[in-house]
Amino acid sequence: MDIKEIQNLIKFVSKSGVEEVKIEREDFKITIKTKKNTPQQIVVEELPNKINIPTQVAVPVSQDIDKEKTPDVEVSKTEDSNHIIIKSPIIGTFYRKPSPDKPSFVEVGQNIAEGDALCVIEAMKLFNEIESEVSGKIVKILVDDQSPVEFDQPLFVIDPS
Repeated sequence: MDIKEIQNLIKFVSKSGVEEVKIEREDFKITIKTKKNTPQQIVVEELPNKINIPTQVAVPVSQDIDKEKTPDVEVSKTEDSNHIIIKSPIIGTFYRKPSPDKPSFVEVGQNIAEGDALCVIEAMKLFNEIESEVSGKIVKILVDDQSPVEFDQPLFVIDPS
C-alpha cells in the first residue's frame, strides 16, 4: 500500500463517520481511529521485514478546515534592517498587473499607503488582490510576473520610513 492509497483511505474514513478501521495484510497492518472532537490518528505497524514503512506513524488530520477563510497578508521585519517583507497569504500565480494591457500595481521606488493594491494572486480561477498592510516605499519586488508562488513566500520588501 503506497502513500496515495493511505491518503485516500484517510479521506474516506473521515467522510464516513466510522470510529475505527483496521486493515491487515501479510506485510503490514494499518489502524485508523477517529473520535468526535479529536483529530484522527493513524498507526502503521511494520510486520517482519517485508516493506519499509516506519514502525509507528501518527498523523493528525484536522477536520476543522475553513476553506472560505483566507489568511491575511503576513508582514515580517527583516533581521538586518528595518525593511518589511510582504509574504504571500496563498498558493497561486503572481501577477503584477490587474490585466495584461494595464500598468503594474507598483514599481520599485514607488511610495505606497496602507490598503494600496500590490499584486494579484490567482488561485483556482479566483483572482485575489493583495493589499499592503503598511505604508512605505517599495525597495524590491522578489517575484517575477506570472510566476507560481507558495504560501508564506516573500513577495515585496518595503521600507516603512
